[in-house]
Amino acid sequence: MSISGTIAEAYLRNRGISAVHDVATLRFHPRCYYRPDADAPTEAWPALIAAVTDLAGSITGAHRTWLDPTGEDKAPIDTPRRAMGHLLGHGVRFGVVTDVMAAGEGIETMLSVRMVAALSANHLAALLFRVTLRRLYVVRDDDPPGDFAVATLSERARAAGIEVLTLSPTLGDFNEDLRHLGVDHLRAALRLQLAPEDVPRFLSSTDESGSRR
Repeated sequence: MSISGTIAEAYLRNRGISAVHDVATLRFHPRCYYRPDADAPTEAWPALIAAVTDLAGSITGAHRTWLDPTGEDKAPIDTPRRAMGHLLGHGVRFGVVTDVMAAGEGIETMLSVRMVAALSANHLAALLFRVTLRRLYVVRDDDPPGDFAVATLSERARAAGIEVLTLSPTLGDFNEDLRHLGVDHLRAALRLQLAPEDVPRFLSSTDESGSRR
């Protein structure tokens, strides 16, 4: 079901992310099954569901973020985030890619920047490219896995003739920047790191969450 008016929307708003009702890849499930391990009993928690798609837009998997029923945070379980399906090279997409795109780890991080989430550092490094892509922004998380993913993906992109620019957060990731430093700081930081010709293209229409369209 749509996330509008649900615990999933409340969770994202608590992360500083609003105006996501138009994101077709996100859904809400009120009782999504969760099992800590193969021998444990099945539990049911509300969950934010994100569709993983390939370059043609076909669904190849799903990413689940189990939520606390209050919507204030993730569910108090051992692994509140899990992905399933055919993931390698694919991602959760928040827009239509033509010649320029941004890619990074984490749904909340990429909703803060608003393009493509590749789910983890390993999958970010393996992301597949459209033949029309000429510039790739790699959204870095400030940790060793994030640095490795940026290096690997950048090398692959440059080998394919794609210009690569890195977007770096002030704190640990761009969602932390959005929540703790505010949307004006996030916009200013992105403005300095984007190619000059992309500033009016991607920062001309920004909602109150700091998401780019």
